[in-house]
Amino acid sequence: MRFRLKTTWLFSVVLTLLGVVSRQPAALAQNTFEFDTFYDTEVTLETLTPLISKATILGYNPNAPYGLTNFTSINNYSQFNPTTGMFTFVPNPAQFGLAGEIGSDSFFGSGEDRLFGSSNATATIDPTTNSLNGSGIITITGGSGKFIGATGILNFTETESLDQDPTAGPLKGKAFLKGSFQIPQKVPEPNTNIALIGLGAIGVACVLHKRRFRATV
Repeated sequence: MRFRLKTTWLFSVVLTLLGVVSRQPAALAQNTFEFDTFYDTEVTLETLTPLISKATILGYNPNAPYGLTNFTSINNYSQFNPTTGMFTFVPNPAQFGLAGEIGSDSFFGSGEDRLFGSSNATATIDPTTNSLNGSGIITITGGSGKFIGATGILNFTETESLDQDPTAGPLKGKAFLKGSFQIPQKVPEPNTNIALIGLGAIGVACVLHKRRFRATV
């Protein structure tokens, strides 16, 4: 009778621990990737109104980190303020009272690893160097390959010389980016490990108890 009672008690404890294990959610850790590089850029501006243009930016650096050798920023809209002499770049044309596609940014290479996001920036013309100088942020909102679920912020500065022939093609310049992004990673919950250890200890105790019981009969 005593053995049956102990066995019943052990069985109840096992069921309780199994319930704890099944209810534990998977914890999320973050793998952080630092990003500090530059891209040689080509900027094409399409005039939409006398003060608003749509910008397409292509960037390339064969030595960019994580194999993300290419950068594209498409459907970004710029509005010029003649009072301040500033250009404002946004991804949503509705902000300027226009209809159109929402802008997007992408970092990629030859494989499936990609980063996706959108950018906001401002730029002014420097008359002493006759260049267009801009700065802003790229908000990383996702990715593919090993960068699925990526989030982060990349700060950037960009310069294009205005001495170039406007009929020769896109304006050539350089963009410098610095920041980081994170990738979520599932890890076991510590309480789950404790519960599994408890199950193993109960199993060993049950086996030892059976041996002792047989030795006494």
